[in-house]
Amino acid sequence: MIPDDRPRCEWATGTALMQAYHDDEWGVPVHDDTRLFEFLVLEGAQAGLSWETVLKKREHYRRAFRGFDPAKVARFGARDVERLMADAGIVRNRAKIEAAIGNARLVRTLQREHGSFDAYVWRFVSGEPVRHRYRRLGDLPATTPESDAMSRELKRLGFKFCGPTICYAFMQAVGMVNDHVVGCFRYKRL
Repeated sequence: MIPDDRPRCEWATGTALMQAYHDDEWGVPVHDDTRLFEFLVLEGAQAGLSWETVLKKREHYRRAFRGFDPAKVARFGARDVERLMADAGIVRNRAKIEAAIGNARLVRTLQREHGSFDAYVWRFVSGEPVRHRYRRLGDLPATTPESDAMSRELKRLGFKFCGPTICYAFMQAVGMVNDHVVGCFRYKRL
Protein backbone atom coordinates (compact mmCIF):
# COMPACT_ATOMS: atom_id res chain seq x y z
CA MET A 1 0.00 0.00 0.00
CA ILE A 2 0.99 3.58 -0.50
CA PRO A 3 1.29 4.98 3.00
CA ASP A 4 -0.42 8.32 3.43
CA ASP A 5 -2.78 9.94 5.89
CA ARG A 6 -5.67 10.56 3.52
CA PRO A 7 -8.96 9.23 4.87
CA ARG A 8 -10.51 6.49 2.71
CA CYS A 9 -13.54 4.26 2.58
CA GLU A 10 -12.68 1.47 4.99
CA TRP A 11 -13.03 -1.30 2.38
CA ALA A 12 -10.05 0.19 0.51
CA THR A 13 -7.48 0.07 3.29
CA GLY A 14 -6.54 -3.63 3.23
CA THR A 15 -4.22 -4.07 0.23
CA ALA A 16 -2.35 -1.98 -2.33
CA LEU A 17 -4.57 -3.37 -5.11
CA MET A 18 -7.80 -2.34 -3.37
CA GLN A 19 -6.37 1.04 -2.40
CA ALA A 20 -5.27 1.80 -5.97
CA TYR A 21 -8.66 0.72 -7.35
CA HIS A 22 -10.42 2.92 -4.78
CA ASP A 23 -8.15 5.91 -5.30
CA ASP A 24 -8.02 5.84 -9.09
CA GLU A 25 -11.16 4.18 -10.46
CA TRP A 26 -14.06 3.39 -8.15
CA GLY A 27 -16.82 5.93 -8.58
CA VAL A 28 -15.24 7.80 -11.48
CA PRO A 29 -17.91 8.32 -14.16
CA VAL A 30 -17.37 5.99 -17.14
CA HIS A 31 -18.89 6.76 -20.53
CA ASP A 32 -16.98 4.30 -22.70
CA ASP A 33 -18.93 1.25 -23.89
CA THR A 34 -15.92 -1.07 -23.68
CA ARG A 35 -15.17 -0.09 -20.07
CA LEU A 36 -18.84 -0.29 -19.15
CA PHE A 37 -19.01 -3.80 -20.61
CA GLU A 38 -15.82 -4.70 -18.74
CA PHE A 39 -17.40 -3.72 -15.43
CA LEU A 40 -20.62 -5.57 -16.28
CA VAL A 41 -18.61 -8.75 -16.91
CA LEU A 42 -16.40 -8.32 -13.85
CA GLU A 43 -19.28 -7.54 -11.51
CA GLY A 44 -21.06 -10.67 -12.77
CA ALA A 45 -17.89 -12.71 -12.31
CA GLN A 46 -17.58 -11.40 -8.75
CA ALA A 47 -20.93 -12.87 -7.64
CA GLY A 48 -20.13 -15.08 -4.66
CA LEU A 49 -16.47 -14.00 -4.58
CA SER A 50 -14.52 -11.06 -3.21
CA TRP A 51 -13.92 -8.06 -5.44
CA GLU A 52 -10.20 -8.36 -4.75
CA THR A 53 -10.23 -11.88 -6.24
CA VAL A 54 -11.68 -10.50 -9.47
CA LEU A 55 -9.33 -7.51 -9.53
CA LYS A 56 -6.37 -9.89 -9.31
CA LYS A 57 -7.69 -11.65 -12.44
CA ARG A 58 -8.62 -8.47 -14.31
CA GLU A 59 -5.65 -8.28 -16.68
CA HIS A 60 -6.09 -11.91 -17.59
CA TYR A 61 -9.81 -11.28 -18.19
CA ARG A 62 -8.87 -8.45 -20.54
CA ARG A 63 -6.78 -10.81 -22.65
CA ALA A 64 -9.25 -13.70 -22.49
CA PHE A 65 -12.21 -11.47 -23.41
CA ARG A 66 -10.41 -9.59 -26.21
CA GLY A 67 -10.12 -6.29 -24.36
CA PHE A 68 -13.82 -6.47 -23.45
CA ASP A 69 -14.77 -5.32 -26.93
CA PRO A 70 -18.48 -6.23 -27.01
CA ALA A 71 -18.38 -6.79 -30.78
CA LYS A 72 -15.56 -9.35 -30.46
CA VAL A 73 -17.05 -11.12 -27.44
CA ALA A 74 -20.46 -11.27 -29.14
CA ARG A 75 -18.86 -13.47 -31.82
CA PHE A 76 -17.56 -16.03 -29.29
CA GLY A 77 -18.89 -19.53 -29.83
CA ALA A 78 -18.74 -22.97 -28.23
CA ARG A 79 -14.97 -23.31 -28.77
CA ASP A 80 -14.41 -20.02 -26.98
CA VAL A 81 -16.53 -21.18 -24.05
CA GLU A 82 -14.35 -24.30 -23.77
CA ARG A 83 -11.17 -22.21 -24.10
CA LEU A 84 -12.36 -19.97 -21.29
CA MET A 85 -13.42 -22.92 -19.13
CA ALA A 86 -9.82 -24.19 -19.34
CA ASP A 87 -8.33 -20.77 -18.50
CA ALA A 88 -7.14 -20.71 -14.87
CA GLY A 89 -6.62 -16.95 -15.11
CA ILE A 90 -10.36 -16.23 -14.93
CA VAL A 91 -13.29 -17.46 -12.86
CA ARG A 92 -14.08 -20.76 -14.59
CA ASN A 93 -17.82 -20.84 -14.15
CA ARG A 94 -19.71 -21.89 -17.28
CA ALA A 95 -22.82 -19.89 -16.40
CA LYS A 96 -20.79 -16.71 -15.86
CA ILE A 97 -18.79 -17.22 -19.07
CA GLU A 98 -21.90 -17.89 -21.15
CA ALA A 99 -23.61 -14.90 -19.53
CA ALA A 100 -20.71 -12.62 -20.51
CA ILE A 101 -20.98 -13.75 -24.13
CA GLY A 102 -24.77 -13.47 -24.23
CA ASN A 103 -24.60 -10.09 -22.54
CA ALA A 104 -22.12 -8.88 -25.17
CA ARG A 105 -24.66 -9.74 -27.86
CA LEU A 106 -27.33 -7.81 -25.97
CA VAL A 107 -24.98 -4.83 -25.48
CA ARG A 108 -24.55 -4.78 -29.27
CA THR A 109 -28.34 -4.68 -29.65
CA LEU A 110 -28.58 -1.78 -27.19
CA GLN A 111 -25.82 0.04 -29.05
CA ARG A 112 -27.82 -0.22 -32.26
CA GLU A 113 -31.08 0.81 -30.57
CA HIS A 114 -29.79 3.60 -28.30
CA GLY A 115 -26.61 4.75 -30.05
CA SER A 116 -24.43 3.40 -27.25
CA PHE A 117 -24.53 1.16 -24.18
CA ASP A 118 -23.52 4.29 -22.27
CA ALA A 119 -26.69 6.14 -23.31
CA TYR A 120 -28.78 3.17 -22.25
CA VAL A 121 -27.34 2.56 -18.76
CA TRP A 122 -26.89 6.18 -17.72
CA ARG A 123 -30.59 6.88 -18.25
CA PHE A 124 -31.26 4.99 -15.00
CA VAL A 125 -29.71 7.97 -13.16
CA SER A 126 -30.96 10.61 -15.63
CA GLY A 127 -27.47 10.99 -17.10
CA GLU A 128 -25.91 12.40 -13.92
CA PRO A 129 -24.14 10.69 -11.00
CA VAL A 130 -26.26 10.34 -7.87
CA ARG A 131 -24.30 11.76 -4.95
CA HIS A 132 -25.08 10.01 -1.70
CA ARG A 133 -23.98 11.23 1.73
CA TYR A 134 -23.17 8.07 3.65
CA ARG A 135 -21.00 8.41 6.73
CA ARG A 136 -20.01 4.76 7.24
CA LEU A 137 -19.60 1.68 5.09
CA GLY A 138 -22.48 0.08 6.98
CA ASP A 139 -24.81 2.85 5.77
CA LEU A 140 -24.46 1.89 2.10
CA PRO A 141 -27.41 -0.10 0.73
CA ALA A 142 -27.03 -3.29 -1.29
CA THR A 143 -29.56 -2.02 -3.83
CA THR A 144 -31.50 1.13 -4.68
CA PRO A 145 -34.67 1.81 -6.67
CA GLU A 146 -32.40 2.69 -9.62
CA SER A 147 -30.45 -0.57 -9.45
CA ASP A 148 -33.71 -2.48 -9.05
CA ALA A 149 -35.06 -0.79 -12.20
CA MET A 150 -31.85 -1.47 -14.13
CA SER A 151 -31.88 -5.11 -13.10
CA ARG A 152 -35.54 -5.56 -14.08
CA GLU A 153 -34.92 -4.01 -17.51
CA LEU A 154 -31.72 -5.93 -18.21
CA LYS A 155 -33.35 -9.22 -17.19
CA ARG A 156 -36.37 -8.43 -19.36
CA LEU A 157 -33.98 -8.00 -22.30
CA GLY A 158 -32.31 -11.33 -21.54
CA PHE A 159 -29.17 -10.26 -19.66
CA LYS A 160 -27.80 -12.71 -17.08
CA PHE A 161 -25.90 -12.11 -13.83
CA CYS A 162 -27.53 -8.71 -13.49
CA GLY A 163 -29.48 -8.86 -10.24
CA PRO A 164 -30.12 -5.67 -8.28
CA THR A 165 -27.01 -6.09 -6.10
CA ILE A 166 -24.77 -6.69 -9.13
CA CYS A 167 -26.36 -3.70 -10.88
CA TYR A 168 -25.75 -1.52 -7.84
CA ALA A 169 -22.11 -2.60 -7.60
CA PHE A 170 -21.82 -1.81 -11.34
CA MET A 171 -23.36 1.63 -10.78
CA GLN A 172 -20.91 2.33 -7.95
CA ALA A 173 -17.92 1.15 -9.97
CA VAL A 174 -18.71 3.23 -13.07
CA GLY A 175 -19.58 6.40 -11.16
CA MET A 176 -23.31 6.39 -11.73
CA VAL A 177 -23.46 6.86 -7.96
CA ASN A 178 -20.87 8.40 -5.66
CA ASP A 179 -20.82 6.07 -2.67
CA HIS A 180 -17.52 7.18 -1.20
CA VAL A 181 -18.28 7.97 2.43
CA VAL A 182 -18.34 11.70 3.11
CA GLY A 183 -15.10 11.55 5.12
CA CYS A 184 -13.19 9.90 2.26
CA PHE A 185 -10.81 12.15 0.32
CA ARG A 186 -12.37 10.93 -2.96
CA TYR A 187 -15.90 12.00 -2.00
CA LYS A 188 -15.41 15.71 -2.70
CA ARG A 189 -13.25 15.08 -5.77
CA LEU A 190 -16.06 13.17 -7.42
